[in-house]
Amino acid sequence: MTIDLLWPDGPKLIRDPDVFTLGTDAVLLSHFASAKRAKRLLDLGTGSGIIPLLLAWGDKRITAAGVEIQEKSAQLAKENMEINELSDRVEIITADMRHWREPKLSGYFDLVVSNPPYFPVMSGKSTDNPHIAIAREELMCTLEDICKTAAYYTKWGGSFCMVHRPERLGEAMHLLSANGIEPKRLRLVHSRPETAPSLILIEAKRGASPGLVIMPPLVLYNADGSDSDEVRAIYHR
Repeated sequence: MTIDLLWPDGPKLIRDPDVFTLGTDAVLLSHFASAKRAKRLLDLGTGSGIIPLLLAWGDKRITAAGVEIQEKSAQLAKENMEINELSDRVEIITADMRHWREPKLSGYFDLVVSNPPYFPVMSGKSTDNPHIAIAREELMCTLEDICKTAAYYTKWGGSFCMVHRPERLGEAMHLLSANGIEPKRLRLVHSRPETAPSLILIEAKRGASPGLVIMPPLVLYNADGSDSDEVRAIYHR
């Protein structure tokens, strides 16, 4: 394991090569979701806890919970909160979100977020590492499971923000609407200006009327391969 600073004077992150730790996806989702200025946050499939870590670090008002099915990942998330002195505001829960229902928390959270497994089982994206396989493939939860759980915990008028793959956009929009959380904001993420999108960022609101705003695209790299100005700002460079 190693401990890295995400940026100068920023939060620390314990990295474990056997566990999914940090990817661009989680950082971009944290930035996308931070616009909501929420006070009560829930992260579904929190992994090493990077999303509640970033959001709680950036806003002292936030209290958060992260749900993770893998014990090893959940323990790493707890350690990440401890070294950043966030354990008093961020709780890590080891549970299977498909069955995790706490009536006292139903409709409680202003903001629910998720960086879920992207690939259906048997999609050809398999890996021999079981921890990474569960994080990448829908072995332990599907997109439908995520949307159902998000709808249960998001308060009326609250938001659910998710990052996913462009090829799952139609399915995601359908499942969100079917579960009473209406897609309201969509941003496409492109590696370079001339390339097709590689990720999508979606915000849906519980109980909202239909009406989707498509935001300007987020481009990660300039034509010369250098980081875009927006990415540099997101990473505090």
